[in-house]
Amino acid sequence: MNGAASGHYFENYVVMELIKNYAYAKFTANLTYYRDANMKEIDVFVEADFQIHPLEIKKSANPNRRKTRKFEVVDKANRERGSGGIICMCEEVIPIDEKDCFIPCNLI
Repeated sequence: MNGAASGHYFENYVVMELIKNYAYAKFTANLTYYRDANMKEIDVFVEADFQIHPLEIKKSANPNRRKTRKFEVVDKANRERGSGGIICMCEEVIPIDEKDCFIPCNLI
């Protein structure tokens, strides 16, 4: 829980839960990730209904809201950017801006 790799394990847990949820959903969605040549990385892209929903995963109850600045990469794509956020260990959904919010990991 507190080791050096705990963030990696948490990220893996969240991604697997997302995969399971979409496997049983009535609609389909593509789950991918993004990394460019400048090492900008977004942990999960949920592509559904011609929109891209970017998600960051952080093992923290109070992650840095500036992590959503990376989502501007999606605005340059030829698809519309949907709502996104940071999946974390917060207690409730907390809005960051008009499109993004902190998402409690227990909701996935």
